Formats: sequence, C-alpha cells, structure tokens
Amino acid sequence: MSAAWIPVLCLGVCLLLPEPAGSEGAVPIAITCFTRGLDIRKEKADVLCPGDCPLDEFSVFGNIVYASVSSICGAAIHRGVIGNSGGPVRIYSLPGRENYSSVVANGIQSQTLSRWSASFTVTKGRSGTQEATGRAVSTARPATGKRLKKTPEKKAGNKDCKADIAFLIDGSFNIGQRRFNLQKNFVGKVALMLGIGTEGPHVGLVQASEHPKIEFYLKNFTSAKDVLFAIKEVGFRGGNSNTGKALKHTAQKFFTADTGVRKGIPKVVVVFIDGWPSDDIEEAGIVAREFGVNVFIVSVAKPIPEELGMVQDVAFVDKAVCRNNGFFSYHMPNWFGTTKYVKPLVQKLCAHEQMMCSKTCYNSVNIAFLIDGSSSVGDSNFRLMLEFVSNIAKTFEISDIGAKIAAVQFTYDQRTEFSFTDYSTKENVLAVIRNIRYMSGGTATGDAISFTVRNVFGPMRDSPNKNFLVIVTDGQSYDDVRGPAAAAHDADKKLPQNHQARVEANIQTQAVWLSPRLTTLSWNCHENHVIHQGNTLQVLTFGSNLEYIPLYNNVL
Repeated sequence: MSAAWIPVLCLGVCLLLPEPAGSEGAVPIAITCFTRGLDIRKEKADVLCPGDCPLDEFSVFGNIVYASVSSICGAAIHRGVIGNSGGPVRIYSLPGRENYSSVVANGIQSQTLSRWSASFTVTKGRSGTQEATGRAVSTARPATGKRLKKTPEKKAGNKDCKADIAFLIDGSFNIGQRRFNLQKNFVGKVALMLGIGTEGPHVGLVQASEHPKIEFYLKNFTSAKDVLFAIKEVGFRGGNSNTGKALKHTAQKFFTADTGVRKGIPKVVVVFIDGWPSDDIEEAGIVAREFGVNVFIVSVAKPIPEELGMVQDVAFVDKAVCRNNGFFSYHMPNWFGTTKYVKPLVQKLCAHEQMMCSKTCYNSVNIAFLIDGSSSVGDSNFRLMLEFVSNIAKTFEISDIGAKIAAVQFTYDQRTEFSFTDYSTKENVLAVIRNIRYMSGGTATGDAISFTVRNVFGPMRDSPNKNFLVIVTDGQSYDDVRGPAAAAHDADKKLPQNHQARVEANIQTQAVWLSPRLTTLSWNCHENHVIHQGNTLQVLTFGSNLEYIPLYNNVL
C-alpha cells in the first residue's frame, strides 16, 4: 500500500507530511484540556481532546504553527480542527522558530512569543476511532472536572506579593555565555520563590544587548513551571550592554494593558548588570520613574580600578534606581553561590509599601475643571473650552484607582456635570465632556469655587491623590474670587513639602483665561505643573517651547 500524504500548512510553500502505512487504525491518546505539545514526545501522535474546555484559560502561542508550550486542544480549537465539544486531533512535531504570531480565531486569542525551541501543528484526527486508550497524559494543569487535584492556592499564586515584574537581564559580551546561563539560573530561582500565579506576581523577561528584545510578556505565563521553561529557552544575544536603551524600551513598551499589565499593581523592573552599562542609564531611569515603574538594579562584579575609565558614570546605579536610598540597589560579588541572595531580593520585590515610584502625576491626581458657561463666552468658544478640557483629561491614567476627573459648569449658578466617582474610564470621561450643554448666564467665579470645594472635593477628603482645581474662564467675575481661592488653597494642608505649587495645600487652584490657543496646551507631569509670573500663566507643553497665556489680574 502506498503511503498517504497529508497537507499540514501553507506558508508560501505547502508542506506535505507523510502518513505511515498502518496508522489508519491507531487509537488516540486521551489528553486533558491543558496538555501541551511538549508533553507528547512523538513526531506524530493521535490524541483525543475532551469537551467543554474553558476557552479563556488556554495558553496558545502562534498561528498554524504553535510553540510546543501551547495547549494542544487550545491550538486545535484555535485552528478550527475541532470545536469546544472536543474530538480527535493529530499532532505533528516541528522545529522551533524565532517568532510566533498572535491571532484571534474561534474564540481564542493566541499570544506572541519571540522564540521557542520546538513547535507543532495540528490536523483533524481519525473520526472512525471511537475509544481512547490509556490514562490522560499528565500535564501542568488538570482536566476540566478534575481541578480538585490542584489546590486553588497554587494556581492563584502568592496573593501577598502582587507585582508586575520585568526581569531585564544582561545579554552582552560583558557577561559572556557561561555567566549568562548562571544569570538565567538565578532569575529562575527568584521567579520560583516569588510565587507566580493568577492572583500573585506576574513576570516577563527582556534581554539587554546591542538592541533590546522582549523575550516574553507578563500575560504569557502565569505559572512558575511555564516561566522556568521560558527562561531556559532564552538564547544569548551578545553585543554591547546598552542597558539604558533596554530600560527605556521596557518602561515604554513592556507595561501596557495589551501585554498583561494590571491596574493598581506595582510595576517593577529588575535590571541585572554584569560590570557596567555601555550607554547612559540615567535618562532611562528618569523615563521609568515618569511611567510609574520601580527600578531595581542588581549589580554583579563591579568594575575594577583599571576598568573605571571605560565607565561613563561610576554612579550609574544611584541615578537609575527608583530612589537612591539603598532599598532599590542590590549587589552580588559574582554569579557563583547566589542562592543565598534569592530570598532577600524576593522580600524587596514583595514590599509594596516601599514601591515609591508607583504613583505619578498621571495616575494619582483628582482634577476638577470649573468651566465658565456665562453668556460672554458664546457657544463656539464654549466648545473650544470643552476641547481644551478633553485634551488635558486624555493625558491621565483615569481609573477607579488612578486619576479622577470631575467637571462643574458655572454662571451665577453652578451645575455639577459629573463628580470624581461617576466615571472610572477615560472613554466615558471624554464622552461626557463632549456632551456638556452650554448654560449661559452671568459670571460668579467665587461662588463656583466655594461650591466645587464643598461638593466635589469634600467627599474626596480621604483620597490619597493630590487635588487640583482648574478654572477655565473668559474674564472678570462679578463676585469676590480671592477669598474663595484662598480658602480652597487652605482647605487641608497635607501635601508633601517637596511638592511645588503656588500655595502648598490640598487643592491647587489654577486659572486659565480663554485664548484661541487653548487647544494646543497640555498638562505636563514631568515638570512643575503651573508657574505663575505676574499676570501670566506659564504652561510647559509636550514637545514644544513654553507658551504664555494672559490671565485676568483678579482671578487669583
């Protein structure tokens, strides 16, 4: 009998895999929903997937060709070989590859993976085979209906150590292949002790070399076993140790909602440096702090005196860490005998109260906009005001645990358009700002300030966020403004001493006079928010020079 040929995939060229004679009557192996390709140690195998697997719990990496760490049944459903009712699947082992793409198909979102040592693909199994043989192949995860074999605590992880952590490892020629492997072993030990799980720490890995490479993201693996597999698979890249470039890339690209970052969880980068960085790391540290990332530096084998001339900045550790207080820096003399350093580092990473860089201007402010709706503004200028308010609001990380926005419109009367607790997403806030209706009437700014302090900021008295009142008006008020503004400044003086504003108090009152250039302005979190100079308001905008907006003299 001649051998049958089965088309497996077409990526420019169709691959045909031979089906050996005598395989028609093969009995499939019973597997669980979470059996992975690497658990089947055969070049070709017939398996039987159970029904009713939870689609949202599958780990699938790639499309058509899947990394061997993927669930076989998840890949089969993703490709359309079977439905959620289960069924027979044929799996073919394939070589590893550099990149696995992310595709949504049949209710499953596969994930990207930069590199894996082995792959597989799946086709329809023999429908004539009715019975499976043997026991289900044991995997890291139990089958649906048998989850009591694994305690919820192991799956959930260490709930007392919630953190989103990126390990930024040194992959340069400085460290070399041998010490690179020792570094991976140490990172694996740290990951294991952290207690990774769905409700515990999540970790990812970035390699610093000539060009940074994100090896895997936070969302890719939520079990310690899978993370250890992934770390083992990371290959040495070589090149210069451009740690600053890699740290900046990690702060900007790694911690996003799409890659698995969680709201309200500290963002941490643990930077491993063997020797010294080849580039400027200070600027990268500033960028990381601006993004609310807590930077730890683990330095190994400090430069010897003869090498100091090659180091751009001998104080690079102090300038890159979150705070130069000793907590965020960690030194090991070499990569040998590092087990004793694992627990102290894990204790630091789990000390949430010490993560001082988690809060930034972008995610820890309450901003109330007091919008002039008087007749002198006019409908077209009022729309300009709303656009200005929207441009500022969209800069912030608005959430139930982050920045909060409120708006009050005033004439002689006041109307709360929405309070701090009404909307907890940026999309909803921007939508309601666009739909604010113009009131028209007189101008009583002082009464409006008092109303906002009492009714909008009053309920937020216990909020840990800094409070700002931004007044957008077109001219002089018919009532006293200085008294209510001073009262707002003095409402509850509890800001830290190093916060620079016009008056150190709970509510920082800023006034903006209507100008044709309002829509070009942005709130800048990286420098002083607002600086008053005489009767001008100096606002630093993103990517441009300082702009000066005239203020009405009696506003503040």
